[in-house]
Amino acid sequence: MTHSEKQEVKVFAPASVANVNCGFDVMGFALEKPGDEIIARRTDGEGVSITKVTGDGGVLPANPQKNTAGVSARALLAHLGTNVGIELEIHKKMPMGSGLGSSAASSVGAVIAVNRLLGSPLELHELLGFAAEGERVACGAAHLDNVAPSLLGGFVFIRSQQPPDVIELECPVPLYATVVHPKIEIRTEDTRKILRREVLLSKAVTQWGNVGGLVAGLLKGDYDLISRSLEDVIIEPIRSVLIPGFNEVKQAALDAGALGSGISGSGPSIFALSSSEETAQKVAEAMQIEFARLDLDNDVYISRIKREDPYIIEEQ
Repeated sequence: MTHSEKQEVKVFAPASVANVNCGFDVMGFALEKPGDEIIARRTDGEGVSITKVTGDGGVLPANPQKNTAGVSARALLAHLGTNVGIELEIHKKMPMGSGLGSSAASSVGAVIAVNRLLGSPLELHELLGFAAEGERVACGAAHLDNVAPSLLGGFVFIRSQQPPDVIELECPVPLYATVVHPKIEIRTEDTRKILRREVLLSKAVTQWGNVGGLVAGLLKGDYDLISRSLEDVIIEPIRSVLIPGFNEVKQAALDAGALGSGISGSGPSIFALSSSEETAQKVAEAMQIEFARLDLDNDVYISRIKREDPYIIEEQ
């Protein structure tokens, strides 16, 4: 064992909001909470095993060939050509099927922990492709819009999925996200099936304009431009019908002062962006009131949007 190698590493990987209205499959940002904790430790023998899964993930498969964390760890070891024994513990600290990148957080936590365990042979951005392999087993495709922000922190733009080409975006300070998760589950693969395969050129042009406007607004720190650009004319009108009370909750967020609001990933969580923590709190209250009218139990998270990697909790 080299000086930099470890026997055990515990990592926190954050939840994330994908798409961000107009940026379907190409934009996302990380939250401060919730997230997953992954423990990786060396064992005798070779290969990856999963010894414990807790929290909402108690129903997840312990087979490392079917579990997102296991798949990502195996892909990383195969790339490194390292024949070591590693066991994983997966502690789910966030709801599954919530639209908050639960599978991505587990994948990201696994590759961060295993890479650190082995003395960090790869840089953070080099782990993207291996974490994305976990997404492939979760929803059928190696999407980066949850994996990239969870891995790199902050706001990201994905120019290319394959090969991965991810740009980390600066954003205005302060910028806060409010995310409300109604306690219902929507499967990502189901929401992708209902999407249209063709769109009107006029709507595509509008969407491109909004994506460019959102990126420019973030880089310039222009809250008004961010607000004008947080509009999805292609995906949201289709997916929103699956979320009870979506229109009312979104309007409540806007009336409370949010810059914009939309579906987090494939839902059912709904996010809103605000220019201050005080506004983000007011937005949270307004959104929860609307869900309460529908008698839908929910959780709320308020988070700064900032550049912060997944972090090492402890190692030995």
